[in-house]
Amino acid sequence: MALIEQLNKRYATKNFDTTKKISTENLSTLLEAIRLSASSYGLQAYKVVVVENDEIRKRLREVSWNQSQITDASQLLVFAVETDASESTVDGFVANIAKTRNMEAKDLTGYSDMMKGTFQRPKEVVLNWLTHQVYIGLGFGLVTAAELNIDACPMEGFDSDKYDEILGLKKQNLHSVVLLAVGYRSAEDGYQHLAKVRRSKADFFVNV
Repeated sequence: MALIEQLNKRYATKNFDTTKKISTENLSTLLEAIRLSASSYGLQAYKVVVVENDEIRKRLREVSWNQSQITDASQLLVFAVETDASESTVDGFVANIAKTRNMEAKDLTGYSDMMKGTFQRPKEVVLNWLTHQVYIGLGFGLVTAAELNIDACPMEGFDSDKYDEILGLKKQNLHSVVLLAVGYRSAEDGYQHLAKVRRSKADFFVNV
């Protein structure tokens, strides 16, 4: 029940306290939880850019509808999908499995071929599928932040192409998808006092 209590307390923080920073230990835990999050096949065809540089964040704020969370949060996490993910991505993943589990890569041929079959679909379909995986990592980040008493705000209100330019993502074959501002709420953020609004259980769950 402790987790449910934390999830009831969390909200999309609008104003962060600029004087409070997440400890190195807690930030490491938060990032590790995201790294360990689920993804289809376990491919993890995305990366998380941890932005702390003040000057860069000022530039990012300008292309984020001037939302204060971009500059005021302790850190800004930018989730970016790998736009060049392909069968070679599968090869790298299989090699990692073999190394981690002390196996021969050739013994994973069937699994590898199955995964590669997914990449035979049109590129836009594959990219859409991979983009969905990013949001699973975001979800793990939100839950972990709540567990650590870290406030957070998931954000889609930004110019992704400008982010790619400012952060040099395009040359790394990455495309920004969603943001997670993390830190600690300001005492002046009135949203923290509002009751959480969610659909009722009867209206949300469908039992078959």
